[in-house]
Amino acid sequence: MTSTDGASRLTHAELASTAEMADDCRATSHNLRLERAARAAVQGPPSIRYEDYPAEVAKRDIRVSEAAARLAEALYGK
Repeated sequence: MTSTDGASRLTHAELASTAEMADDCRATSHNLRLERAARAAVQGPPSIRYEDYPAEVAKRDIRVSEAAARLAEALYGK
């Protein structure tokens, strides 16, 4: 082993403390939402019963601008 190989390796003195590494792990799992995924994995499946869903769901309005209407008219010859 050459001296450059040894210099590139981490030593115990260069590692963060155990508490710092544990904090990093907790922050990472929180940021990746692993806790939420783990809770969802053990919950029951969603209901497929008709009564559990609203009967009417409002649909969004789609507005067609004048420019889009002119383009459609030019393309399709309305």
